[in-house]
Order: sequence, then structure tokens, then C-alpha cells
Amino acid sequence: MEEQSQVRVQRLEKIRQMRDKGVEIYPNDFKVLNTTREIIDMCDSRTDAEPEKTEPVFVLAGRMISLRQFGKASFFHLQDRKGRIQAYIKKDQVGDDTYGLFRSLDVGDFVGITGSAFRTKTGELTIAVQTLRLLAKSVRPLPEKFHKLRDTETRYRQRYVDLIVNKEVKEVFIKRTRIIQTLRAFLNEREFLEVETPMMQPIPGGATARPFRTYHNALDMELFLRIAPELYLKRLVVGGLERVYEINRNFRNEGISTQHNPEFTMLELYMSYGTYEDLMDLTEEMICRVCEEIGVGSRLVYQGQEIPLDRPWQRVSVKDAVLRFGGVDRDVLEDREKTVKTAIDLGCHVTEKMGLGKIMTQMLDHLVEPHLIHPTFVTHFPTEVSPLSRRNDQNPEVTDRFELYMAGREIVNGFSELNDPFDQRERFRLQVQEREAGDEEAHLMDEDYIRALEYGMPPTAGLGLGVDRLVMILGNVPSIRDVILFPHLRPEKSHS
Repeated sequence: MEEQSQVRVQRLEKIRQMRDKGVEIYPNDFKVLNTTREIIDMCDSRTDAEPEKTEPVFVLAGRMISLRQFGKASFFHLQDRKGRIQAYIKKDQVGDDTYGLFRSLDVGDFVGITGSAFRTKTGELTIAVQTLRLLAKSVRPLPEKFHKLRDTETRYRQRYVDLIVNKEVKEVFIKRTRIIQTLRAFLNEREFLEVETPMMQPIPGGATARPFRTYHNALDMELFLRIAPELYLKRLVVGGLERVYEINRNFRNEGISTQHNPEFTMLELYMSYGTYEDLMDLTEEMICRVCEEIGVGSRLVYQGQEIPLDRPWQRVSVKDAVLRFGGVDRDVLEDREKTVKTAIDLGCHVTEKMGLGKIMTQMLDHLVEPHLIHPTFVTHFPTEVSPLSRRNDQNPEVTDRFELYMAGREIVNGFSELNDPFDQRERFRLQVQEREAGDEEAHLMDEDYIRALEYGMPPTAGLGLGVDRLVMILGNVPSIRDVILFPHLRPEKSHS
């Protein structure tokens, strides 16, 4: 840090000297006509060895990321949004003033150049600089000798530096954008309407989670950052928007881990006259379409594990998943006392008031989830843990609900929606009881949502897809912080 502070002092002195000479440090009138990628593509088949023999003259700008200065000639690399290219500057070509300015520049500075292209004796495409302008002076140095930034906390805190020096990081976020664009295109083609619903809500609903609280002074009321857009999207279905979706932020006041960030991105959609089985088919097709668009194909690799995506993906009920993947005997799940003992032995948090369904769901999380590497739909979740899902016609103790798991992670949660206002009121009432008993994540009573259901909601199915987790898997990165540009961290102790 002391060395960086010394460099900063030196650069500040350079800026002072440049200003004394009339050099504009941060101009804003340089017009870029070419990118590095365009130049490389245009010159890809050229083998000219002399700069004066080539045309045209290119106009480009970017950050200097390497610098080899000699007496009267120097090489540097320029990086823009499309890539990087080498440049060669000669004192005889640009003149004393420009070359003198160049000699005062540092790695990290932005410059604009014009020049023609040629290839060096080693075959590297290079711009022979004809003119050069300083566009922005960097005061702080990049990591020494442009070595990759490896300290993870520094990378997350200073994402701007991370993006400059770690090419693979930039590629992950470019891939993230392509994934979201493909999700949008897929749904738009199927006549889903993209909408926006409130981020601040008077009653937090749509998921079991602890919300963030805020306060609106003018309205003199407490509000909550939304934990999910679900109840508002379903209000739109009541209003006749039969296919809707939203890609936006949710906020949950929970712990931070490799899979959790308190602010995260979800795709949530609702389709009238569809069932949870229809949405499983849609989910398969949608994710496979994304994989095709980003070049993954039908087989991806995540953290060394090969994951085939051949359809159809396996489907298994919660109970059968616990039996098959968890190694639990069937008779255990028929007896509450045995189930409780087994769950406690596994490290699950069990209370006296928990029903069998809730305990079994905890066993799913602890026992089964890590083993679901290949895409797997786990279905028929217990009714007591699914307050917004439609009961199964054959077994009212479970619901028409699924969760999709890949690489040992939950990616999607979907179900046939509960559109019976009387059943919904009773489910909310039971949730309120759980909340009064100490469950801070249980649902509140939402009278307006019940009023909306009383106007009539058609048979509907909906799902929520964790965009960040999907990007993690398709980007082959281990932590959710690697796919969120600015993840939440503890405050820094000091700045340097």
C-alpha cells in the first residue's frame, strides 16, 4: 500500500507538470472510428512488413495496458471493449512534443491514436502511431506488471480493476448478459409480456424469507423491499394479462454465502391455463436454448463435473428423492418420531411444531440436494411448505410444485398456482400462526391479494428462476459473487 501511495504521488506530480504545459488531462472531443476487433479482422490476411505500405489510417482509443519505452521509439498495448492491439510510436513520426507527452504516460492511462497497421518481424499486428492524445490520466497504478488480480476480496471490492486485468471475469459478465437476452427472447417469442412490479411493498410476500424494512416519510408508513414479485404478477393475471414475466432484483435479509447474496436477480413468469408439468417442459426447453446460444451445447462442465443436458430430464417426488438419494428407509418417513430423530442426526433444525412435510423438506436440503448433479425436477412438495401452490388432486398433503436442481444447486421453483381464495385465506392464516410462534420468514396475511383472487384467477402456473445461479453454472464459477458485478461485503476497515 505504501508503494502504491508513492506511485500516486508521482502521478499527481506528472499531472501538475502536464497542466503547467497546457496539456488537457481529461478531454472529451476525441472521436473513435475503429475498434481493435475491427482492425484485427480487417488486417487478418495482411502480411505487409512496412507501415508506410499499408492503408487505411485507423482511429481508435483505449487504455494502455503495457508499455516498453526506449530512446526514440516505444511499444505499448491498447485495450478497448473489443480486445487489445499493439502500437508502435516513433519520435521522428509524431514529433518532439507528442513523444515527450508519451514519455510521461503510464500503464493505465487512456489515449487516442491514429495510424496505419503493419506486422512486426514476429508477425504481431501493430499500429504505427501517427498522432496520439491523452484522454484520461490514471492516478492509481494497476496491479504491478499487469499481473492478474487474485485476492478475491480485493477483486469483489474493486471490480473495476478486476475487469481491467482479468479477461475471464469480463467474459463471465458478457456471458451473463447473453443469457438474460436469450431468456427474454425465448419468452417474447411465446407471447409473454415483460412487466415491472413494485420493489417497495406494504406487505412482503411471494416467498418465505426475512425482508428488509424501510420507511416512506410522506405516506407515513413502513414498507418492505420485495422478497419476490409473485403476488403482484398474479394480480396482473387476474387482470387479464395471461402470460407475464419480470427479470429484476429481489431482496432477502439473510446470510451471505457462495450461493446467497441479499440482493439477487430472478426471472419470474406466469402462464394462464398451464400446469406445473407444462412449466417443467418449458424450463427444459428454455435452459437448453440458452445453452445452445452461448455455445455450451448438450453437455456442460461445472467445476470438473460433466453434466449432460439431454432431454427429458429426470423427475422424482420429494419423498422418493429422500428415499433414493438420501438412503432413508421408507418406514422412517411414515413415523414422525423416527423422522425427527433421523433429521436431528443429520443436523437439521427441527422444532416440536414442525410437521412431517417440513422435516422431510429439510432432509431434502441436507441429504439430497448435493447429489443432484444432473438436471433433476423434484416434485410434489408438502403442502405445509408451499402456501401459494395448488394441492395435488390425488393427494392433498402435497402440491403440484417442482424445483429444478443442477450441479447440486436449486435453480428453479415452480408450481400450479393456488387460485382458490378460500383455501388461500386458510393457508395465510396458518402462516400467520407460524409467524406468531416465532417463524420470521412465514407469510403475512395479504387481504388485497385474496380480494384479487375473489375476482377470479384462471388456472395458472408460475415459476421463479435464479438468474445468478444459472450464470454460475453456465459460466463455470464457484461463487455467486463471481456473477454479481458488485456483491455485498462487510465494510472496509480503511481506504488507501
